[in-house]
Amino acid sequence: MKTSIVGFIGLGLIGGSIARGLKRADPQTTIMAYMRTRSRLELAKKDGIVDIILDGINETLSQCDLIFLCTPVEHNISYLQKIRTYLKPGAIITDVGSTKTDIHEHVVSLGMEDVFVGGHPMAGSEKTGYENSTDHLLERAYYIICPTAKSTPEQIDCITQVALAIGAIPLVLDCKEHDYSVAAVSHLPHLIASSLVTLVRDHDSKEEIMKQLAAGGFKDITRIASSSPVMWEQICMTNADNIKLLLRNYIGSLETIYDWLNGGNGNAIHRLFEESGTYRNSFSEHWRGPVAPEYSFSIDVVDEPGSISIISAIMAARGISIKDIGLNHSRERGEGALRVSFYEESARSAAYELLEKYNYVLTS
Repeated sequence: MKTSIVGFIGLGLIGGSIARGLKRADPQTTIMAYMRTRSRLELAKKDGIVDIILDGINETLSQCDLIFLCTPVEHNISYLQKIRTYLKPGAIITDVGSTKTDIHEHVVSLGMEDVFVGGHPMAGSEKTGYENSTDHLLERAYYIICPTAKSTPEQIDCITQVALAIGAIPLVLDCKEHDYSVAAVSHLPHLIASSLVTLVRDHDSKEEIMKQLAAGGFKDITRIASSSPVMWEQICMTNADNIKLLLRNYIGSLETIYDWLNGGNGNAIHRLFEESGTYRNSFSEHWRGPVAPEYSFSIDVVDEPGSISIISAIMAARGISIKDIGLNHSRERGEGALRVSFYEESARSAAYELLEKYNYVLTS
C-alpha cells in the first residue's frame, strides 16, 4: 500500500490493529483518529500509531485518502452522512463491521455507493480496546471485501492492498452472501456458547459441581461466550434473519439427536461423530477464522512444586513469551497436568519443539 493519509473513526481492538499494521507496513503513513475516549487516542499517539488526534468529525478529514469506520455497527451508519460532507474527491470510506447488508442498504439510501467499500477483517479476541490491539492480529485472517454496485476495480484494489499490507487474506464477497456465511460460522456459535454457559449456570447443584468440572473441554468450547455483550447484541440484531434461519435448522438437528438418543440409535450417534469429525478435519489449518484461535498445548508432568518454574525457565531461556500457564484440573481428553498458551502460533510451535527435546510428553 502506497504512503497515504488514513482516518479512523473509532480505534478499538480491530481499528487499532489495522492502524498498527499499516504503520508497520509503511511508517510514513499518516494516521488521524477520533473516538470518544480521548485517553486511548493519547496512548495511540504516544505509541507512534496516531499522528493527528481529531476532536470530532470535521474538515481535517478532507485530507484523508481512506477513512475506516471502526465503531459498533449502528454507530458506523450514523457517521456515514457526517463524513460525506468532508470527503475529498477520490477518497474511500470503508468499515470493519461483522455484518454488511444493513450498512450497505444505508449506503444505497444515502447515495454513497460510489465512495463506499465494505470490509470485515475476520479476527478478534475476547479482549477489547486499543490497548489490546497488535500489529499482527489480522495476519493470516480472512479480510472480507464487500463492494457496492458502483464500486470501481480501483476502489476494490485499494482495500485489497490494505488487507495484504497488514498480512490478511482478501476475499471479495457479496454483502448478502457474507452475512449468511458468518451467521453460520460466527454469529450462531457465539449464541450457542452463551446458551451452554447459561444452561450450566441454571442447572448446576448448590455445590457448583458443573462449574468446577467445566475447567477443561467445556471451558474451551464456550470461550467465545466471554465476548463483548454490547457488540454481540448489535451483530445479532443486524443479522437476525440469517441467524433465525440457521438457528431453526440447528434446533431441528438437535431434535433429531434427541430422537436418536430416545430410541437408542447408537449407530446414528456414531455416524454423527464420524461424519462431523471427517468434515472438520478437512478445514484449513493455514487461515484463521472469525473466532479467535487459542495457541496452546498440555504438558504431562507430575503436579509437584517446581514443575511450572522449570518449564517456564526453559522457554524463557529461548526468548519464548508465554501468555498463560497453569494446572489443568479437567483432563477428560487425556491432556497433561499443565496447560500453556501463547500469543502467536510461532511461539507455540517453537515451545512445542523445544519441550519435546527435553522429553516432555505433550498433547495438542
